[in-house]
Amino acid sequence: MTQELSRTSILASRHTELGSGLEDWNGMGTAWSYNSNPNDEHDAVREAAGMFDMSPLKKVFVNGPDAQALLDHVTSRDIGKIAPGHSAYLSVLTDEGTMCDDAIVASNGGGEWTIVHGSGGTTQCLEASASGLNVDYALNDDLHDISVQGPKALGILNANCSVDLEALRYFDHTPAELFGHACRISRTGYTGERGYEVFADASSAGDIWDHLAGAGVMPCSFASLDKVRIEAGLLFYGYDMTTEHTPWEVGLGFTVSRGKSEYRGRDAMLAAEGKEKVRNVGLVIDYDDMVNGEEVLSQDGQALGVVNSPCYSHRLGKSLALAHVSPSASSPGTKLELSGGGIETTAEVVSLPIYDPKKLRTHS
Repeated sequence: MTQELSRTSILASRHTELGSGLEDWNGMGTAWSYNSNPNDEHDAVREAAGMFDMSPLKKVFVNGPDAQALLDHVTSRDIGKIAPGHSAYLSVLTDEGTMCDDAIVASNGGGEWTIVHGSGGTTQCLEASASGLNVDYALNDDLHDISVQGPKALGILNANCSVDLEALRYFDHTPAELFGHACRISRTGYTGERGYEVFADASSAGDIWDHLAGAGVMPCSFASLDKVRIEAGLLFYGYDMTTEHTPWEVGLGFTVSRGKSEYRGRDAMLAAEGKEKVRNVGLVIDYDDMVNGEEVLSQDGQALGVVNSPCYSHRLGKSLALAHVSPSASSPGTKLELSGGGIETTAEVVSLPIYDPKKLRTHS
């Protein structure tokens, strides 16, 4: 049966040429795998430069006199503190104070904002909060997102860019021309490396992709993206957080502006602080391959948690995972039994991120 997809990347034909079956994520055909080895893609991101088509992320533009008020009601950050050219990672809450989604809000200047999110309910929250406000918001699927990540990303982009990206700070963004095409470049990513996201219209994205490939940037699949983001301790909505979890439980307390009032889920979320049922942790597993996910974590026969996002890092020579465990079992060094899917072994809780624990590569 042909898969029905509601959204299409202009880069789809390039992905199929590389071996992708364009599996669905967020309503768009996504390069979950290529004919290339994900380990080679992993190496490219860590040693040189790799690029991911992140266009399945939803890019929603928000404009109008009440644009800031709308975003303030939908998100956990104080939006007024995000100056033009800056952006912030934040939580989107349900009425019950749990995670509806995570997202990045960018101030474009001139009263225009962009909120970029994955498969959670941010767009629905925007619609609900916009009632009675003088505001316009619209999903822009023509805008594509090419994420260029790795230690050589800056040099490759700067050699072909109209602005000097060296001065662009972490989570800042700027309009630019890349390979002669108008775009917006943001110093963000999902890999634990210094990298940049190139936001360009569909009419330009294909040519930018081709020029990047010609400059030695390796096309990378979501199979390798999972490896690098788990090493970096970065969460994937639907796996590492859902509407069952508060920001406190998944390590996103830093996204909460405590002095801010009157936003969806605020009171319930604040009341839940200190009452966490689980904590998000990293695991190193005594296993010579990737586990399947959903394995039970226990001590002395008592279930204490579950594996959410597993991978095998050939670079670290370790089987890794992100997991939710009871707060009593969340301290680094805690040893746990792991069982499920025919696997019986042990795991150790470790600090996040596992790769580059001081985050020097992203922040320097």
